[in-house]
Amino acid sequence: MTSPAAAVPMVAPGSWLGLLGGGQLGRMFCMAAQSLGYRVAVLDPGSDSPAGSVADRHIQAAYDDRAALAQLASLCAAVTTEFENVPAASLACLAEFCPVSPAAASVATAQDRLAEKKFVSSCGVDVAPHLPIFTREDLATAPVRLFPGILKASRLGYDGKGQVRVCNRDEALLAFDSLGGVPCVLEKMLDLDFEISVVLARGFDQACVLYPVAENVHHHGILTRSTVPATRASVAQCQSAGAAAQRIAARLDYVGVLCVEFFVTRDGALLVNEFAPRPHNSGHYSIDACLTSQFEQQVRILARLPLGSTRQHSPAVMLNLLGDLWFADGSGQAREPDWRAVLAEGDAKLHLYGKREARPGRKMGHVTIAATDAAQAQAAAARIGAALGLSGE
Repeated sequence: MTSPAAAVPMVAPGSWLGLLGGGQLGRMFCMAAQSLGYRVAVLDPGSDSPAGSVADRHIQAAYDDRAALAQLASLCAAVTTEFENVPAASLACLAEFCPVSPAAASVATAQDRLAEKKFVSSCGVDVAPHLPIFTREDLATAPVRLFPGILKASRLGYDGKGQVRVCNRDEALLAFDSLGGVPCVLEKMLDLDFEISVVLARGFDQACVLYPVAENVHHHGILTRSTVPATRASVAQCQSAGAAAQRIAARLDYVGVLCVEFFVTRDGALLVNEFAPRPHNSGHYSIDACLTSQFEQQVRILARLPLGSTRQHSPAVMLNLLGDLWFADGSGQAREPDWRAVLAEGDAKLHLYGKREARPGRKMGHVTIAATDAAQAQAAAARIGAALGLSGE
C-alpha cells in the first residue's frame, strides 16, 4: 500500500503547512514558509507562543489532543515539528492522514538517549563510553573507568536538563535518586578539545545536502556560540563528520532537517554526542550567511520542492541571547539589553523571538555576524559580547 507521504506531489504555494510546537524554531519556520507563499497552522498548547503569534492559524490544544490533530491534518497538506519532545504518537497519528516530516520513528529514537546511542553505534559511528542505568544496582557495579562521568536521564532531556556531573559512584547514586530513579545513561566525561555539529537536509526523494560544519561552545549545557566554518576542525574531521551524519540520516530513512552533534577529543577522536530531528541552534547562522536557510529547507522538504543551495557566502559567528542578559546589571529587575550597541556593528543581524518574559537560561534570541572574513566576524562578535556582557565573550 502506498503511504500518504509517497503519494503526494509538490505542495503549491498558497497551501497550508502544519507545525507541532510553538517555540522560536517554529517561528522561524513560519516566516520562511510565508516568504515562499505558504500559510501555516501551528498546534501548540500555549496562548502566546513565538510561533503561534506569527502563524496564519493557531490551534491551541495539547499535542496529544486527537480532535486537534484531526483538525490540523484536515487543513494541512503536510505537517512537521519544531522540537523533538512532541509525542511521537502524535506524529504517527497525523501520518495516517497526511505526509509528516520527520517520521515518528525518527523522533522516538532521538527522544531516548539509550535508543539513540544504540542506533548511532549500529551505524558504525563512535559514541562516548557509556552504560545504561536502570537501577541503583547498575550504578553499584558500574566500571570505575566511567568515572568521573555525567549521569543523564534517558528520556526527553535537552539544553543540559536532566544531567548531573558525578565524580564517583556515591555521587552517581545521589544523582540517580535526584533524577527520580528513571532510566539513565552514565557517560564517561571525556577530555574534549572542542565540539562541532553538522546540519543536513534530506528530502522524501532521499536527496541530501550538508551545511558547513559549525564549531560550538556550550555553557551549562546550552549552546552559546557557533562559528562557521569551524576554525579548529581539520578538513578530514569535517569530512568524517559529514559522512557520519549522512550515514545516520540514511539508516534512519530520515526526512527533514537533522543536526548531529560531535565531541572532538584531545587525541582527535570524533564521537557523536546526540542528534536533533529538527532545525538546530547551531544552524541559525544559515538565515544570514547561506543561500538557503535551514528553515527554508524544512519548508522545501515538506512542500516537495527541490532542496536549496547550502553555500555559505559569508563567514559567520552566531551568539545565543539568553534571558540572563536582561538581568546582567544585578538589580534583579529585567532590563532591555543594549540593542543599539549590537546593531552599531554593520555586519550584525539581530533576531528576537517575541517572548514576553525573560528568564535566566531562556532562549530569547540570537545575533549573527556575517562578515567579509572570519577575523572580521570574530572581532565584531567580541565587541558585541563585551557590550552585552555575554559570558565567555
